[in-house]
Amino acid sequence: MTNILVTGSSRGIGAATLQALRDSGATVVGQSTAGDFAADFAVPSAPRDLWDRALKALGGRIDVLVNNAGVFEANPIDRSDEDWVLGWDRTMRINLTASAELCRFAVCHWQESGQGGRIVNVASRAAYRGDSPAHWHYAASKAGMVAMTKSIARGYAAEGILAFAICPGFTMTGMAEDYLESRGGDKLLADIPLGRVAMPDEVAEMARWLALEAPASMTGAVLDVNGASYVR
Repeated sequence: MTNILVTGSSRGIGAATLQALRDSGATVVGQSTAGDFAADFAVPSAPRDLWDRALKALGGRIDVLVNNAGVFEANPIDRSDEDWVLGWDRTMRINLTASAELCRFAVCHWQESGQGGRIVNVASRAAYRGDSPAHWHYAASKAGMVAMTKSIARGYAAEGILAFAICPGFTMTGMAEDYLESRGGDKLLADIPLGRVAMPDEVAEMARWLALEAPASMTGAVLDVNGASYVR
């Protein structure tokens, strides 16, 4: 039985990923904003607290970490200096730093056990393409996640510790719906050759496959799910 921790599992990609993994027979703990595994990653102590609670619930062993939690909040450059920095720091803390802490806990856990493990980081198309003028921080946080994933893959492959990243474009989640509405949905959809945004279950299937089935030689891979709106 594979034990898995999924962050940001209350809706969208995270909820679909949690269900896909459970349907595949894995034992999954899902972090959300309420319930037994609630964690607010804006609070610096939250990642360690969540890891310890999940590890205990899973009998002292976590085999796979899926980092999906994130925020997408506008931070326009005409805010006050203090507010702009606060907005930047909040997004970095939730999107990147919390993920990095959990990756560190996972790598140390697997080094101690000697059994290896897998990390799946859900980043974004914005890591490569960038984002709107009000979302420098979001794009930077996701680019950092991709670079971190590659560093982990290169650093620990010999120990059986594998790391992958997924870069979705627009996905039909609450965050994407709000963004599409605010930017004029038809215009944005015209930029997607497929003609539609991705569905959460499409991204979840990729996360499930990377977590459970992808060959070890794929470690370090970054997979796109964006309807050909950005190809590289």
